[in-house]
Amino acid sequence: MEMKKFKRVAEQFRQEFRVYQKVLRDPRTPLLPKILLGLAIGYFVLPIDLIPDFIPFFGQLDDLVIVPVLVVLALKLIPREIIDEWRTRLRASQKDLDSTEA
Repeated sequence: MEMKKFKRVAEQFRQEFRVYQKVLRDPRTPLLPKILLGLAIGYFVLPIDLIPDFIPFFGQLDDLVIVPVLVVLALKLIPREIIDEWRTRLRASQKDLDSTEA
């Protein structure tokens, strides 16, 4: 049961990551949220840390705090319509893929 839950959370994370990538490229997205979202994605993906990971607890804590804070700030500054539109478009394209695979 836990593995199904983990897979569902991982899939939701992957979908949100794709939404953020699309929102980041959308010309309607203001510059400041683009910068914040780009920093969040870059900080998450790149091996650069403010606090090195080899420092117990605090090394991982910065990843768990900095990335969500940057994402939340960016999302508050992005018009809700843009985010909702990309979620809907990506969900629809995923359903199209699922129906062609069946």
